[in-house]
Amino acid sequence: MKAVLCRQLGGPETLVVDDVASLTPGKGQVVVAVEAAGVNFPDTLIIQGKYQFKPELPFSPGGEAAGVIKALGEGVTGWKVGDRVIATSTWGGFAQELVADANRLFAMPDGMDFVSASAFLLTYGTSYHALEDRAHIKPGETLLVLGASGGVGLAAVQLGKAMGARVIAAASTEAKLDVCRQNGADETINYAQDDLRARVKAITGGRGVDVIYDPVGGAMSEAALRDMAWNGRFLVVGFAGGEIPKIPLNLTLLKGCAIVGVFWGAFTRNEPERNAGNNAELMQLFTAGKVKPHIHATYPLERVADALNEVTLKRVSGKVVLVTH
Repeated sequence: MKAVLCRQLGGPETLVVDDVASLTPGKGQVVVAVEAAGVNFPDTLIIQGKYQFKPELPFSPGGEAAGVIKALGEGVTGWKVGDRVIATSTWGGFAQELVADANRLFAMPDGMDFVSASAFLLTYGTSYHALEDRAHIKPGETLLVLGASGGVGLAAVQLGKAMGARVIAAASTEAKLDVCRQNGADETINYAQDDLRARVKAITGGRGVDVIYDPVGGAMSEAALRDMAWNGRFLVVGFAGGEIPKIPLNLTLLKGCAIVGVFWGAFTRNEPERNAGNNAELMQLFTAGKVKPHIHATYPLERVADALNEVTLKRVSGKVVLVTH
């Protein structure tokens, strides 16, 4: 089978596609014949050795994939060969086969295609956990999404609308903001041209926003926090901008607000039952047509460097997906 291999740490151009032996499941594992694999920002970090997890070389990057179960390992129950599944596994997804722990599989609902499935769980799982479990967002509240045209950003826009919030999407170009509007944003801010604070004040009548969803970090984080409403919640989702901001903590005192960390991966390990419940809710939202991944482009495995560079250079609206055939 073909697999993208990281044989040395570095940028996307160092990756190779090669033929490797088919995989065998261990105890409690399954082999998934991968049809499509979602490309995410952590994939650009793990190949450079800059992610929280550092697999031994060589390895295949790719933390989420969709396909069909090909083989079952010892002790696996509740699944059968031929089941259509979404698998999460930190790395290994950029290949025609993936070994995944059976407890990290999720059944694909009827009507979900493999490309959408491979672009679903990480981004929507992160954003649902952020808005539901960490922010406890309520209908009628105002949600500001920074980096709103990215994978987790667009998921947050769609989910915020589905949860009854008024959604303000902030992104760096009008083209990206057009995608945000198509995906349900009520208001938009072009922070390459507009003053973020002035626009938030104008949109909210000076009240500020109840929830801020920040997967970007950098200079915008503090600016956004300064326009938070009383009892607001600032969600720290990631640092795709490359800079971890240093926030003056007196702002939390003055605003009566909370800065809340969001680490979906740790949540799935520490609270698996609650995560399973969240995933069931997400599948229902997909089936009801309230959320659906926005696919920017699909690439074959051989063009993995192009796919990762699109993410690195922030040219993606929604998700990029690798297809294996």
